Amino acid sequence: MQTIKCVVVGDGAVGKTCLLISYTTNKFPSEYVPTVFDNYAVTVMIGGEPYTLGLFDTAGQEDYDRLRPLSYPQTDVFLVCFSVVSPSSFENVKEKWVPEITHHCPKTPFLLVGTQIDLRDDPSTVEKLAKNKQKPITPETAEKLARDLKAVKYVECSALTQVRPQINQHFKAGLASMCLKFPNKGGNALLCLLLTAFSHKLHLTLCCVPVFLPSFPLSVAGTEERI
Repeated sequence: MQTIKCVVVGDGAVGKTCLLISYTTNKFPSEYVPTVFDNYAVTVMIGGEPYTLGLFDTAGQEDYDRLRPLSYPQTDVFLVCFSVVSPSSFENVKEKWVPEITHHCPKTPFLLVGTQIDLRDDPSTVEKLAKNKQKPITPETAEKLARDLKAVKYVECSALTQVRPQINQHFKAGLASMCLKFPNKGGNALLCLLLTAFSHKLHLTLCCVPVFLPSFPLSVAGTEERI
């Protein structure tokens, strides 16, 4: 079975681990434990063929700046994460994370992922940011950065609301985004699968966005969604 490697990077405490745990187990972790290194795996079907999607979680703290790049070789796609209610984590996308991954893997595509969107309209969170003359990152601002940095796509999600049973199933989607190269009749092609928990304001369902080529039949093992 062919393996697709997806490495997740970003500042500490922006929700990287929550995103992966929510996607792979449909459960939201009850407490925050800083990650050193961890990995998860799910099976996806592409064109009737099974692939192992390896999700590699990394530590965002500076203490692991030398250790973290050891997980980068042979990466097929990076997810560069920031919290929409942490302007500093958003700034570090440009100042730290994209320079780091492009230094080690200059030809590897990446997606920009905004997390914790459930807090964007939370009164206490907004008030706390306002005291520091800050405000949540808007989708438009993040999309502009994604274009400027040449990310494949910008997506955003909430690992918390994605697993709440009262959330309408139309808004439920996997919390992972990946780009992968796979062989077909035309040689290597790039397929971008975006499985993201969209804001309930968008009223969107599971989204599959092909990039540079026609769509392919795809499903995620262990879920009800099929594309």
